[in-house]
Amino acid sequence: MNSVRKLLIIGFVWPEPNSSAAGGRMMQLISLFKAKGFHITFASPAQDSDFMVDLAEFGVEKMTIELNNSNFDFFIKELNPTVVLFDRFMMEEQFGWRVAENCPDALRLLDTEDLHCLRLARQKAFKENRHFLISDLLSEEVAKREIASILRCDLSFMIAEFEMELLESVFKIDKSILYYLPFLVEPITIESLQELPSFEERSDFIFIGNFLHEPNWNSVQYLKEIIWPLIKKQVPEAVLHVYGAYPSQKVLQLHNDKEGFLIMGRAQNAQDVVKKARVVLAPLRFGAGIKGKLLEAMQCGTPSITTNIGAESMHGNLPWNGFVTDDVQVFADKAVQLYQDKSIWLKAQENGIEIINQRYSKKLFELDFAHQIEYIMSNLKQHRLNNFMGALLQHHTLKSTKYMSRWIEEKNRNI
Repeated sequence: MNSVRKLLIIGFVWPEPNSSAAGGRMMQLISLFKAKGFHITFASPAQDSDFMVDLAEFGVEKMTIELNNSNFDFFIKELNPTVVLFDRFMMEEQFGWRVAENCPDALRLLDTEDLHCLRLARQKAFKENRHFLISDLLSEEVAKREIASILRCDLSFMIAEFEMELLESVFKIDKSILYYLPFLVEPITIESLQELPSFEERSDFIFIGNFLHEPNWNSVQYLKEIIWPLIKKQVPEAVLHVYGAYPSQKVLQLHNDKEGFLIMGRAQNAQDVVKKARVVLAPLRFGAGIKGKLLEAMQCGTPSITTNIGAESMHGNLPWNGFVTDDVQVFADKAVQLYQDKSIWLKAQENGIEIINQRYSKKLFELDFAHQIEYIMSNLKQHRLNNFMGALLQHHTLKSTKYMSRWIEEKNRNI
């Protein structure tokens, strides 16, 4: 990769790394491309938010774009990017055909964030009070859209190994257009570990998660109604701090000082509050991807209790930094055990550091990532010929998307 190359990121939202794991993920991708000398423009149809990162501080140009507006065609032709990165499949649906039409030689990348169809199918099964089945994915409407988007792109970044396996085994996606890229963080050294608060210096339980994300809201309800009373029964003085961006009124109404169930809202600095806590609680009952809150807990040296959904694809064959269980009583018992037993707590903390250093250290991935991008760019014509289904979808599906978009634009013009 050389310094004159341009990357255009088409963002679903403006990055908010202090609000969600998705925001942090996007900043990690920007860092990877920046390190390889790319000039980066971040464009989004989203409205500005009070908590969006100042992209200029990272040397990234910011551009507001509109859906169903041919001004984008002029913009992208003039920019003429070498690489276009779509932030989630919805952005590829909206802008993919315009990119392909105006910059056909640009490498098209998709960051899935998590597999949306998996998360939604699990959520649906949960609400219908039944077990999720792999076959549910095949009837999930979003799956058809998301898989089509993956096929149309030259390479899709997958954050979880389980989702890679699903795409290859269930949807028969060729692995040449998939790339495993989890969250990337700095390794934890002995020196940085010694700077973390000790067991004695910490207090209370914590939950943290963006409330716009349905699995987080559901987890807080679960804690309030079922799990927290079981913990309080064993530790009457226990306090749970619930942090998260964008809490709605229904979230705020759960606050109860007497029960030690405290809705704290947005954390100014998520890592600061997680470092002060002794145990992270994350009873996720549906979801997908890998969980930023649990990775953050490991970075902060804070053990956690979660479910099998929560820990999915996160720790490989390594022991968890705490406990993983779907049983409510066991969840509460293990939470209390971690909270009270220093030796178990220290071992759990040690496990978390091993997981970070062996599975999420940036240096494990950055060289191979650069090589993969370079290789596909150098062999783009053959790479696309090998992906016939992608070419077929590009030809047919995008014709309908294109003309629908043109129709909406014309309709808007006449209003």
